[in-house]
Amino acid sequence: MAQEPAYFTGGFWDLVVYKKAEQLAQLVLLLSKRFRGEEKYALTDQCRRSSRSVCANLAEAYRKRRYPLHFVSKLTDSDAENSETQVWMKFALDNGYVKINDIAPIMDLSNEVGKLLGDMIAHPEKWCRNTK
Repeated sequence: MAQEPAYFTGGFWDLVVYKKAEQLAQLVLLLSKRFRGEEKYALTDQCRRSSRSVCANLAEAYRKRRYPLHFVSKLTDSDAENSETQVWMKFALDNGYVKINDIAPIMDLSNEVGKLLGDMIAHPEKWCRNTK
């Protein structure tokens, strides 16, 4: 794998949870390309948007570390988007667009991201110190 350019290293880019969330979004993108055409602007868009929002909200949270309540607020937004992604995966399964084996890696990774976010939400003091 090629080395990341310098502007994609350090800060939130290096967080394990961010890397896993980005991987999740990529898996959702690849899977959603297989959805039926009529879902292009509905389920496909929702899956992609929510999975990408996990990353975006994490980045915003990282920048809010100086303010613990804002930090936690953005993390809960990220966690909510992660849960929304799971809901869309279930809809895709229920409507026959995918099989359980297709979404299993996504659901497993999403659960892992959720646990990491939950720990950050429960312990903001680990993240909100020395932010100057």
